[in-house]
Amino acid sequence: MSRATSDLPFGSEFSPSQIELPALLEFAQEHGGDPHALEAAILARYFTAHAASAEGEAGDYNRGKLANNCKLGMIAYGVIDRAANLTAFGQHLYEIRQDEPKLYAELARHVLLNLNGLNLVQCIQDMQVSGETATLNKLREWLSERGIAFPSGGKHPSIMRLWLEKAGVFVSGWRIDEGRLQDILGTTIEDLEVLAAFTREQKAYLKALANAEQTEARPSNDIARLAAATYGVHFDEKNLPKQVLYPLAEAGYIELTRGTRQAGRGAKPFFVKPTAKLIADLATPLLEQLEQQVHADLRPLLRKNLADILTELNSANRHVAGLALEALAFKLMRLLDMTYVATRLRGDDTGGAEVDLIFESARLVFSRWQIQCKNTARVSLDDVAKEVGLTHFLKSNVIVIVTTGEIGPEARRYANKIMTDSNLAIVMVDGTDLAAINADPPAIIDVFNREARFAMRLKALEALQ
Repeated sequence: MSRATSDLPFGSEFSPSQIELPALLEFAQEHGGDPHALEAAILARYFTAHAASAEGEAGDYNRGKLANNCKLGMIAYGVIDRAANLTAFGQHLYEIRQDEPKLYAELARHVLLNLNGLNLVQCIQDMQVSGETATLNKLREWLSERGIAFPSGGKHPSIMRLWLEKAGVFVSGWRIDEGRLQDILGTTIEDLEVLAAFTREQKAYLKALANAEQTEARPSNDIARLAAATYGVHFDEKNLPKQVLYPLAEAGYIELTRGTRQAGRGAKPFFVKPTAKLIADLATPLLEQLEQQVHADLRPLLRKNLADILTELNSANRHVAGLALEALAFKLMRLLDMTYVATRLRGDDTGGAEVDLIFESARLVFSRWQIQCKNTARVSLDDVAKEVGLTHFLKSNVIVIVTTGEIGPEARRYANKIMTDSNLAIVMVDGTDLAAINADPPAIIDVFNREARFAMRLKALEALQ
């Protein structure tokens, strides 16, 4: 059975019918960083009596396999990482483990929004409308039509249903409690289906607008440029209003106003800003998902705009400055819709002067990005060399160096040499770039395109003989 090809998380033995989530969270907190100790604790609590008829090494192996499967399920559901440490989301669950209704609601929201749980729910709704009985074989067929696969013989949907049942989404087997589903999602299933009905270009435009966190009107073509670069879609500039803007305005997600005539260009571009409906249906849920993954003290800053975060970088309070630096990294990577993975070094550990984070993307190809943010006057060669040295361990493809100051000439020359001699890409963002992005968030595309073109020139292949 290949778990790698599954679009639903592997959950064998990580099931509420076999284990208790609060206890597992306590085991993970106690044994974080030691997968074997975690498995031993799980085995001792839940699987010692399993397969009692199997004696000796065979019995030990079977019981150990069950504990290992439970650990793998915790990884697949995003509760722990492969080193058995609680993820940021897992830490959040640990903190609320005594409040079981809240605990299971938070897990259900995570499953629905991040693990294709909503696709499962909507598939069940479609099957019930058609009079189909939900079986694993039938679910495989119906989910396949939505582009969702899980391995033959796998119990992935059944275990996901059990976790959603703990939160009250499913009752009496596969029956769905629509009211409870709405409570957990914070919006109606109908609104989510409206979003699902948009074209790829319309979805990309909405998500780019939500990620930009802009409340004032901006030129519509600026948001289209951000969406095109982030999601790889193509917009017909001439037909942008008809194909994208008008349908989104009619659905109540954006407000349109006519701009002033541009010099040398006859057309008056539209200005666009998000409505309260877009903020409630898309921007806020995206932000809440991110907030679940980070430390509690960082969450308030994620709701601040970029200008306020840049101001707080100058705080005399090192803790505040460190948090602001971490929030800056999240703001920049959110503009590019990168997926947060981990924080290696927090600003607190360096007196607010430095923070290192890891992000990933699976658009077109998988890539892993190391982000180093520095609140210092200059980035040195040593700063870049440290990040390059970590790429082998982290298996990174891209290094992003962000500084509120400037990039030193030695650092740039070293980065150029590394890019020439390896497959790494190193992106340099300095204080001037940050000021441009603060004034116009889509300018981040210009910054990254500039760096990409420079890297491409460095890596140019000589003509093949």
